[in-house]
Amino acid sequence: MASRLTVRTAEGSVRGAREGAVLRWRSIPYAAPPVGELRWRAPAPVQPWRGVRDATTYGFASWQPRWGAGLAPGNFQPVSEDCLTLNVVAPAEPSERPRPTVVFIHGGGYIIGTSALEMYGGVRLVERGDIVYVSMNYRLGPLGYLDLSTFSTANRPIESNLGMRDQVAALEWVQRNIAAFGGDPDNVTIFGESAGGNAVTSLMVTPAARGLFHQAIAQSAPAHWAHDKDDSERWARSYIELLGATPETAVPALERATPK
Repeated sequence: MASRLTVRTAEGSVRGAREGAVLRWRSIPYAAPPVGELRWRAPAPVQPWRGVRDATTYGFASWQPRWGAGLAPGNFQPVSEDCLTLNVVAPAEPSERPRPTVVFIHGGGYIIGTSALEMYGGVRLVERGDIVYVSMNYRLGPLGYLDLSTFSTANRPIESNLGMRDQVAALEWVQRNIAAFGGDPDNVTIFGESAGGNAVTSLMVTPAARGLFHQAIAQSAPAHWAHDKDDSERWARSYIELLGATPETAVPALERATPK
């Protein structure tokens, strides 16, 4: 069993834990931490690591209000910009054939939420459905969904749709690595609820996500969360004003801004 708990991914080895009838790996990085020069940028590849990375405990939730990362009364997951991780749950019983892969995207209005919430853990789905389950964190709030690209410069590129790009990067990780956990990269279903459902419908029409999944389930997905460039630019200007900056000083203001 110990050998099955340590899995070699394309980026390095991770060690999980057995919990009853399932094996669980928590907070595996699927992209580089989006901090420093990578803030406001599309997700970058993970730097490969040596040795075995412990994946038995959760790391950080995406930066958000403290109450948004509540796991239980009085128990809050720490938040950080270093949040681009995912979790894998697989049956403890080995299988001769690859198992269907299911990838869950949490809701929360693109403002709050975390894959560490136990109701998103996926254990029952794995036990009853004989699948391999993946859940992810992605950037939320302004760091993930405010289009500030109008303030991009040649020296400091700023990109848009970062939360969705994170989701695509997580699905690319699944294609590279899920077979090592017993999952089938050619049979991937994505599903999500509320904002996660909206993410599903958005990914269905996103060219960068083509071929990364094969079935989709959108639960309680809002139908009005896509906004045009004019709206995006208006909200971006308002955000810069809230930072006490002008279009000319937007880049340094965005670099030093601290999420609150």
